[in-house]
Amino acid sequence: MFCAIRRGLRCCGSLLGIGLLVGRWVLVVAPAHAELRVGAAKVDISPTQLPVIVNGSMRSHTADRIVTRLYARALVFDDGAERLGLVVVDSCMIPRALADEAKQLAAARTGLRPERICISATHTHSAPSSMGALGTDADPNYVPLLRQGIADALVAAQRHLRPAEIGWASVMAPQFTALRRWVLRPDRIAIDPFGNATVRANMHVARDPLNATGPTGPEDPELALIAIRSVDTQQPIAVLANYSMHYFQHTPISADYFGYFCDGVEQHLAALFAAQAQAGEKRDAEPVDSEEPELVAILSHGCSGDIWRRDYMRSAAEAEGTIEQYSSALVQIAVTALKEIDYQSAADLAMEERRLAMRYRVPDRQRLEWAQRIVEEMGERLPQSPPEIYAREQLYLHQWQATEVVVQAIRVGEIAIATTPTETYALTGLKIKRQSPLEKTMVIELANGGDGYIPPPEQHVLGGYNTWAARTAGLEVTAEPRIVAACLDLLESVCQKPRRLPQAELGPAAEAILERHPRAYWRLEEWSLGLARDGSGNGVAAHYEPGVVFYLDGADDAQYGKDENRCPHFAGGRLCAEFPQPPTDFTMEISIWNGMPVGSREVLGWFASSDFPYSTTSSGWHLGLDSQGRLLLKVGNAPPVHGTTPIPHWQWRRVRLERTAQRYRVFLGHAPTPEIEWVADSVPVHRQVATWFFGGRSDRADNWEGKLDEIVVW
Repeated sequence: MFCAIRRGLRCCGSLLGIGLLVGRWVLVVAPAHAELRVGAAKVDISPTQLPVIVNGSMRSHTADRIVTRLYARALVFDDGAERLGLVVVDSCMIPRALADEAKQLAAARTGLRPERICISATHTHSAPSSMGALGTDADPNYVPLLRQGIADALVAAQRHLRPAEIGWASVMAPQFTALRRWVLRPDRIAIDPFGNATVRANMHVARDPLNATGPTGPEDPELALIAIRSVDTQQPIAVLANYSMHYFQHTPISADYFGYFCDGVEQHLAALFAAQAQAGEKRDAEPVDSEEPELVAILSHGCSGDIWRRDYMRSAAEAEGTIEQYSSALVQIAVTALKEIDYQSAADLAMEERRLAMRYRVPDRQRLEWAQRIVEEMGERLPQSPPEIYAREQLYLHQWQATEVVVQAIRVGEIAIATTPTETYALTGLKIKRQSPLEKTMVIELANGGDGYIPPPEQHVLGGYNTWAARTAGLEVTAEPRIVAACLDLLESVCQKPRRLPQAELGPAAEAILERHPRAYWRLEEWSLGLARDGSGNGVAAHYEPGVVFYLDGADDAQYGKDENRCPHFAGGRLCAEFPQPPTDFTMEISIWNGMPVGSREVLGWFASSDFPYSTTSSGWHLGLDSQGRLLLKVGNAPPVHGTTPIPHWQWRRVRLERTAQRYRVFLGHAPTPEIEWVADSVPVHRQVATWFFGGRSDRADNWEGKLDEIVVW
C-alpha cells in the first residue's frame, strides 16, 4: 500500500516537501519521473606549474609543455527525489583519499551527498601524477589543483541543471581494441623482478609471434553511449561514452585519445544540431539557444586492464596510424550510433555505494628482507631498475597490510552503471554486464580509487606484470570475484530486479549434436575455474586445473553459437573428466586451436587423453599434434602413429576420434577418409579407464598450449 500511494502521488506532479502520514510512516513525495533534470560542465585541470611529474610508466619523468588540455567533465542528475554526480577526469589514476576529499569539497558547495558522487579517471598515461605508483610519486603542486577542479566541475554541472531526456546506444567497434596480455610458450618463461622464473604470461610478448601461444582472455569491443538532450529545445546536453581500450600513447601533457574523442563528438553533434535547427527539423523549428551551456562529451574508461589497441594476431602494418586517425574513426562510429537513439524523459534515479575491506598480498619474511636491503642501498634517490621499483613497493604493502575499496552502482531509468576502483580485465567487465539486471549496462573502471590490477584468480597462476605485488597490483587474489559480487549485488538493489543468468546460445551445429543424444557434451563456455558444465544432461563431471584461462573466442561462431561461441585457452592446466561407466566403443569430437609454432618441440601438444593419472599404461590412448602440426595418435605401449595433413598455427580444426573394439580412426574436419587408422594386433590388458583428460596427457607430458572447444562424446 505504501508503494502504491507513493507511485500515485508521484504521478500527480511536483509535490516535494508534502508530508503524509501513512500508518506509522511519514511519506515525503517527490516529483514525477518526467521531471528528470541533467546538468553538464567541464573544467580545465591542466597544470599551471611546469615542469610537472607524469605517471603511467615504470620510472618517474616530467613534462614541460601541454600538448592537449586536460578536463574534469561532470554530470549531475536530479529527479526531484535523488541527485547524483559523476565526474570523469583526464588523469592516469586518482587515489581514494583524493577522490574522497574532492567529494567532501563538492558536497559542501552543492549539497550532493558524497556517497552519491562517482569520480573516475580516463587513465591517460600522459597526465600529471596525482598518485604514487611504481617509480613515480604524486606531484605535490598539482594535487590541490586537481582536487579543486573536480569540485568546480560538479558545482558548474549542478548550476546547469535543466529538464532533460536520456537515450542509450550500443555499437561494436572490434577493430579498435585487442588483448595485450598473452601466454608465453612453456620454453620461454621469463624472470620476474624478484629473480624468479614465474612469467608465463605478460603484456605485449606477442610482438614476436613465435614467443606466445595466444591471448589470455577476451576483449570487449562494445562502445556504449548515454546521450542526454534538452526537453525544451532537443539541444544536446551531454554524451557519456564507455569503451575498453587502455590508452593510445601520446606526448605529455595530453588527454590521450580520450580527449580527442570528446572534442570530436562535441564538434560533430554541435554542427549536426545547428544544421538541423537551421533547416527547421527541430521542434517548432527553434534555433540553437546560444544561452544554453555548451555540449559536454565524456569518454569513461571501460574495463581495459589487459587491453590495448593492437591485435597481435594481425600484422604490425594493420596497427599503424596516428592518434588523430584512431580517435576520428571511433568518433564516426559513435556519432552514427547517436543519430539512431530514442530518447525518454521518464527516468528515475538510484545509486548505492559499498566499501569493501581488502587485504594486500604482503611480502613474506624473505622477500621483505630482500626489499629492505635494496631500498637501503638506494638511499634518497628514486628507484630505477625493476628490482628497485618492486623492492620499494614491498615496503609500502608491508606497512599498509590492508585497504578499503569503493564499489558503486547507478541507475538512470532503464540504464545501469557499475564501477570498479581498479584496472579491471575485459572479462571482468563482461561478467558484470552480462549478469546485470539491465541489458543497458556500462562498467566504469578506475572509479573512486586507483587500486591497481585485479586479475581473475586463475590469471595469477600465469604471473606477469599485472600480477606482481605492488600498489599497482597488490590486492588479494580474491579481489576480482569479490568486486564482481559486490557490483552485482548493488545493481540488483538499485534496479530492484534480479541479476540475469548467462545462457550459452545454441547454433545449428550445437542443436544437431544434442539431437544425437551425446554421452557427454562440454561446450566450455565457463569464465572461471571450477566445473565444466555437461550440456548433454548426463552429468558427466569435469573440472579445470589451474593453468587455464577463459572466455576467449571459440570455434566456428556461426555454427556453434547464435551470437558467439566461447572457449578456454590451456596454458599448462587440463580439463579432467570422470565417466561413471567408461565407454568401450565411442566417438569423440573436439575443436582444436594450436598455439605452438611448428618445430618448437617434438610433440606440439596432447589435446585428448585417457589413462590412469600421472602415468601412461597399456590401457591408455592419447591424441595430439606432432612437431610438424600433424595429428598424432598413441595407443598403449605401441609406437605413435602420424597423420599426413599439417594443421596451421592459430587456426581452428575439428577432429573426430572413433574407437570400435581395437580399431582407432582419426578424422580431420569433414574428410571422408581418416588421417590415422590403427588396429591393435592383440588385445591389451582389459582395463576400462574412467578418467579422460583434455588439454594435456594423463602424465602431464607436453600439455596442450592453445584453445579447445565443443567436446562431444557419443
